[in-house]
Amino acid sequence: MTLLYSFLTLNILAFIITAYDKRLAIVNKKRISEETLLTFAAVGGTIGSALAMYIFRHKTSKKYYLFKFYRIVFIQILIIGALFYFGVLNENYIIKSK
Repeated sequence: MTLLYSFLTLNILAFIITAYDKRLAIVNKKRISEETLLTFAAVGGTIGSALAMYIFRHKTSKKYYLFKFYRIVFIQILIIGALFYFGVLNENYIIKSK
């Protein structure tokens, strides 16, 4: 259950910092670095980052940023697939983990 709460918290934080960076861009203030935004996505905040990107239309026209972001998503999918394939994770672990 702790893993689920950590995942939710991380995605909420990723959503907030992406939305905040968009606000900073609108008012021409010092911005949050792309490295920070991508780091939050890489450590598990992909869903929150993606939601904020598309809700606020932030970084959606930056091809190089999107390339890096989707590369992170692809790697995460490969890792999760490998964990299921090799039996490290299974449905019972995800549903019944305490």
